[in-house]
Amino acid sequence: MSFENIDDFEDKALQAVTRRHFFSRCGVGVGQVALASLMADGMLSGAPATNSSTEPKKPHFPGRVKNVIYLHMCGAPSQFELFDYKPALQKYDGQVAPESLLKGKRFAFMDTFTKAPPKMLGTRREFKRYGKGGIHVSELLPNIGSVMDDIALVSGISTDNFNHGPAKCFINTGSIRFGRPSIGAWVSYGIGSESQDLPGFVVLQSGPRGPRGGAALWSSGFLPSAYQGIPFRSGGDPILDLSSPKGVTERTQQQTLETVRDLNLAKLAETGDPEINTRISAYEMAYRMQTSGPELIDFSKESRKTLEMYGAEPGKATYANNCLLARRLVERGVRFVQLYHADWDHHADLTQPLDQVCREIDRPTAALIRDLKERGLLDSTLIVWGGEFGRTPMGESRESKKIGRNHHIDAYTMFMAGGGIQGGQVVGGTDDLGFSPTENIHVHDIQATILHKLGLDHTKLTFKFQGRQFRLTDVKGQPIAKLVA
Repeated sequence: MSFENIDDFEDKALQAVTRRHFFSRCGVGVGQVALASLMADGMLSGAPATNSSTEPKKPHFPGRVKNVIYLHMCGAPSQFELFDYKPALQKYDGQVAPESLLKGKRFAFMDTFTKAPPKMLGTRREFKRYGKGGIHVSELLPNIGSVMDDIALVSGISTDNFNHGPAKCFINTGSIRFGRPSIGAWVSYGIGSESQDLPGFVVLQSGPRGPRGGAALWSSGFLPSAYQGIPFRSGGDPILDLSSPKGVTERTQQQTLETVRDLNLAKLAETGDPEINTRISAYEMAYRMQTSGPELIDFSKESRKTLEMYGAEPGKATYANNCLLARRLVERGVRFVQLYHADWDHHADLTQPLDQVCREIDRPTAALIRDLKERGLLDSTLIVWGGEFGRTPMGESRESKKIGRNHHIDAYTMFMAGGGIQGGQVVGGTDDLGFSPTENIHVHDIQATILHKLGLDHTKLTFKFQGRQFRLTDVKGQPIAKLVA
């Protein structure tokens, strides 16, 4: 072969390389091109750009619940000051804890117990009986007490780690090690979402700081990233950088999205990487949320009565606003909403700091239950409330003269409401001092119960990773019979 000049040589070489490159890498390229074309057609017709992995899917069996609102109290509320009324503990208040009680047990901050023998600590709070079941609730939570007929307390829950970060990770992901999928991600993976314009798993935060563990608590882990939780804000843009920059018209933005989509589709056809699918869906979701997002956090259409019931103040990043926002999210089909509210870590003072955080959550939590019930949504929405572990019946004395409680993993209290759960009952229990459970209820049982209410068998909701099938509940757990009956 001869060439008249160097330009002719370069042209012929480029053509050969291009043809060679195409045929060597197309594989089943005809099918991939067809798939890309179909997805593009869907996009142009206004349908989602891909067969989104978060679309509704059939559960393992008909579930009672469509949505979950998980109210996570970061820092571990003291059950003795809130729900676990123990007259015997009052009787032994101030007495040195028996050695037999502590033998073989480990606690966080062991030095506070080894410097001097710990003493039993009765609560300084008054308790009243509420509802038809006459359940004891502290004076700190009168509004929650008023809706006890809709609440089932779960008492005597045990967990596996007494440090905040690993314990939060455990109740959210089923493992004390970061990197596993969160419960919201498992739910999204299992049954998808009914919302077209909002993510299937939304995270809301309030309090003086975020939870220990951060984004790992709502991560998708080794599941496709489409299932991870998306943090929202209750003021301004729901998501940072959601609004278009100044000077960018809607047409310019749409053209940019179409170009990015085409590039992503080309890469998808080349590699088949499912994460590219996620990226395409994310761009489309963000575009739709530019309309749905601001409307979501606009409380102007809520009645004054509703705002007052929650104690909501539009534009503020409060727990009350987030509870109202959670109701609006499930109304719009969001499958899993998780609220994190911080500042429950009361080692040194069970007085004013506890008063404050209880005031922040009492009224809005009760309002959320009432509001969902009035709107006919409580039967199809499961509310879960609780922290990562509980507190000891012994007091913990630090440098201040005030007394708090240490971490305790053997017996703590959570509650559930809605989703067809029979309210006005206490499931499980603890001994007379609140130190040990009277029934065997583990965090994995809580997780299995939540999944069961959604129609998911926790033993079948699995994902193969690094050669083995993983699940949220590892190799343990079973739904709590009294909560799924």
